[in-house]
Amino acid sequence: MSHASSAAVVKEERSDLREILRLVADDLAHVEGLLHEHVSTGVRLLDMMASYVQDGGGKRIRPALLLLAAGLCGARGERPRWLAAAVEYIHMATLLHDDVIDSAAMRRGRRSANNRWGNAATVLLGDFLYARSMALALTQQNLPILRLLSEATLGMVEGEILEIERRGDGLLSETDYLRIIERKTARFFSACAEIGAILGGVPPAQRRALAAYGLELGICFQIVDDMLDFVGDERILGKPVANDLREGNLTLPAIHLLASGDEEASRKVLQVLKDRGYARVPREEILRLAHKHGSIDAARRQAEARASVARRRLDVFSRSPHRQALQSIPDFVLERVP
Repeated sequence: MSHASSAAVVKEERSDLREILRLVADDLAHVEGLLHEHVSTGVRLLDMMASYVQDGGGKRIRPALLLLAAGLCGARGERPRWLAAAVEYIHMATLLHDDVIDSAAMRRGRRSANNRWGNAATVLLGDFLYARSMALALTQQNLPILRLLSEATLGMVEGEILEIERRGDGLLSETDYLRIIERKTARFFSACAEIGAILGGVPPAQRRALAAYGLELGICFQIVDDMLDFVGDERILGKPVANDLREGNLTLPAIHLLASGDEEASRKVLQVLKDRGYARVPREEILRLAHKHGSIDAARRQAEARASVARRRLDVFSRSPHRQALQSIPDFVLERVP
């Protein structure tokens, strides 16, 4: 696929996402306003960095998930908006810390904050956004929601530590991998959806269903994100690709390749892990082997299975535009992979 046609696909996907989120478009516009309003401190460097990060854009999947879940459960108005801003601040903070951990030079098609202002300032900005998130959440005076956000944030830290602990480990299993991504990504998605249920005061069965939907969607999202690192185009994604193996992290395509490939495939994947780079084994060779042994397709099937389960979790709700929008989000996630 040419760069031009790939860009057209991305543009079409973004248009599809806008249609999915049409129900909460006004709410998301208010969330953007809250994000700008509450990030201003009067500290020049902090304000400059925060504005730079926020203006970098993003799909706003997590706040949209919260708003759609709240709408599905009958909750409207300012409370969902404030909490949607809180979860986006948490997400922004995790991206800043991730870029420092990964020594990333780019984020969303431009220089990362740590590349522009250094690691120390970037870590502190991430800390500030975490604190600001909790301050926004506290305004709603809802202990179950605060507990959910705290547990999800702790889970993200645990997931990152588990990933660091297993770096370079060629024996990482699919079960180990799923354990990591559940913590570092999926529990936060689950919390966003469950917050909507709490705001709507729905019965426990529906609250559990939304939490389960978010968990499966989050696992699907991270598998797809890891596949994009494996097969994606840096010019389109706006961030470096092929980083996971270079950093010593095994994701689902590489785990499948090690388990189901031949001796050549195993040797070459382990060589990249050992070298922390593609000097002796080019990335194109790893991609060739992954396609040859069906590792990309295997990861896609796993993501599709999680998406299917996520959609079914919403069957406890009556048909509505909000349910349809939530059921469409997994399709958008899957379509991100070319």
